[in-house]
Amino acid sequence: MASRRQDLIVIGALWLMVLASSSQVMIIAPILPRIGDALGVPEALRGTLITGYAIALSSMAIIAGPISDRIGRRRILLFGTGAMTLALVLHPFSNSFGTLLAARVFAGMAGGILTGSAVSYVGDYFPYERRGWASGWVMSGFAVGQIAGVPAGTLLADAYGYRAPFALFAVLMGLAFVVTALRVPQPDVNRSAESLGVGRVLARYVQLLRNPAVSGAAAAYAAMFFSISTFVIYLPTWGEASLGMTASDVAIMFGVGGVANIIVGPRAGKLSDRFGRRPLILASCVGTAVLFTTATFWVTGVASAWVLFFVTMVLVATRISPFQALLTALAPTEQRGSLMSLVVAVGQVGGGIGGAVAGLIYAQAGFLGCTLVAAVALLVTAAIVATRIPEPGRA
Repeated sequence: MASRRQDLIVIGALWLMVLASSSQVMIIAPILPRIGDALGVPEALRGTLITGYAIALSSMAIIAGPISDRIGRRRILLFGTGAMTLALVLHPFSNSFGTLLAARVFAGMAGGILTGSAVSYVGDYFPYERRGWASGWVMSGFAVGQIAGVPAGTLLADAYGYRAPFALFAVLMGLAFVVTALRVPQPDVNRSAESLGVGRVLARYVQLLRNPAVSGAAAAYAAMFFSISTFVIYLPTWGEASLGMTASDVAIMFGVGGVANIIVGPRAGKLSDRFGRRPLILASCVGTAVLFTTATFWVTGVASAWVLFFVTMVLVATRISPFQALLTALAPTEQRGSLMSLVVAVGQVGGGIGGAVAGLIYAQAGFLGCTLVAAVALLVTAAIVATRIPEPGRA
């Protein structure tokens, strides 16, 4: 019974990290028009807030991965939650695009510490046959962020300005820090004994990338995050400009997407434990590509926009937990932090490029251009997963 309670405490702490961290990322898209209006930022440049965050995250993740392999995942999680809390506290004090961008870069650095290490902790603490289940519940924090965090943040931004949501998320991340400090143990697993010198760390990443499955996973993550950024960042902007959506409508849209995620995420993880990870990932990528390609032709009002986002999140949830569980099996325990940080870092670079490119595409070709580019990126993701990433224990 004690072990079961401890499992739930671990999942709860990681869930809270995901809730706060993902909410502070997702809130940018729905409040982007308000940030632009308040700070006088042209539409084509607003996506650079995503790009700055993503590049900082990827850079720090590369550094944090080997450190977590050496000193243990618990310590790095404490440092990451503390740094993210401080970064979010600084957001309400931003009064220009430059200071807000600097705060986003700081938050990205903190996110780089957390992202790969949180997923690696699941791999360290839970056996492979339970990682899909555990990942599903941890990643449901992402869904609850959509259901409660992002809608609440959107409404706060509409009522009190774009700074207000970040104060809320700072409180949540601070709570994650406290729970981790008091109740989350260091898993009893092998730690890396290698030096943390720059040359040794780079050699480790080169060695990992020589594995076709690892390099394929990194490429797939980059294509997947590129697709997500290209589609999601300007969806609220398009909705407000073309469909007449209000801040409340956008908040509800993210909320119904979160409902889809929390319903499907844990079940998708459990199904992948039983039937394999790759079938769910491939079905999700192809289905989402079809959805994106047709979206602008049948989404003509607020209700249909809600349906679009609901189905999108169903498909996203179908692949995220299985994909993460699959990645944890591609390297031994003492290299898992480096592996996850490498893959997440490359994925975030893809997302950052998508954020920058999305603004240019939207300015030149409208939201239809964004959806078509996002669909192509997802088909590339599916092709890489099908040909480069093996399923452990399966042909």
